[in-house]
Amino acid sequence: MTTNTTALATDKVVMRTEPIQRRSSERIELLLDAAAALIDDHGIDGVTTSAVAKRSSSSVGVVYRYFPNIQTLLRALAARNLERYLAKVWVGIENSGPEPWSSFDSTLDVFVELVRTEPGFRALRFGDVIDQRFINPELSNNSILARRFAEQTGATYGFEPDDQLVFHYEVAVEMASGLLTRAFQLDKNGDARFIEATRALCGDYLRTHVPLPRS
Repeated sequence: MTTNTTALATDKVVMRTEPIQRRSSERIELLLDAAAALIDDHGIDGVTTSAVAKRSSSSVGVVYRYFPNIQTLLRALAARNLERYLAKVWVGIENSGPEPWSSFDSTLDVFVELVRTEPGFRALRFGDVIDQRFINPELSNNSILARRFAEQTGATYGFEPDDQLVFHYEVAVEMASGLLTRAFQLDKNGDARFIEATRALCGDYLRTHVPLPRS
């Protein structure tokens, strides 16, 4: 199995103009920040081209220059959410102890932290609340996460991840996704009972089905 072909593929998040120059990249970040703030204030339906333009002190033409429609802008924001999440996860893995699966708690805690603190994250997450294939039409969002986790595990322990490893990760991600959705459904800070149930059930599943050597 070659996991590289199933990575995030943010090139599938089509924009009208590639952010080659730093100024363009900064403008795109500003537009995404505006969309995230609008989601917090008015929900996903509150993200319109005119609203994003106004919140970012841009023109509607500038928004259309980079994003042909709101769906594309939301897809780019979901991809950014995923990359920010994974960046924090990798830091947690690097700083975790030698015990197998010692990094799982930090991986879960990063998600909880982003839901609580990252603008727009609670409502949009990785776009799975809109469509399970929101970021990449060829893979579900949870499949993307499972493959990224499998790649990192293989890199950490020096082996080539296979389909079985990806499957077990995907089962764990599906369980976590459902439980964490429920945890934050009614409480913006999260129901601690469901968060801890996620920690116990997913942690036990991974330790049982994906035994890892000491690093």
